Amino acid sequence: MRTFSASEAKQGLASVLDAAAREPVVIQRQKRDVAVVMSMQEYERLVRLNVAEFQRFCDAVGERAAAVGMDEAKLAELLADD
Repeated sequence: MRTFSASEAKQGLASVLDAAAREPVVIQRQKRDVAVVMSMQEYERLVRLNVAEFQRFCDAVGERAAAVGMDEAKLAELLADD
């Protein structure tokens, strides 16, 4: 992974964008990693991966809830303001 200082990135944005098309680029400020620039394709891949992982999590929670008898009526009862 290529690294640019913040001032290098500011002065050479075209170089950062060219590098990010090939691999994620780390931007550092005062020798600390503060940002990553990546291609739109890589970003969209990560978003799809996160959405799929969240869906798997929700499915597992739903299956466990159903296994212990939770249904929409019981959930509504638990969430009702008394």
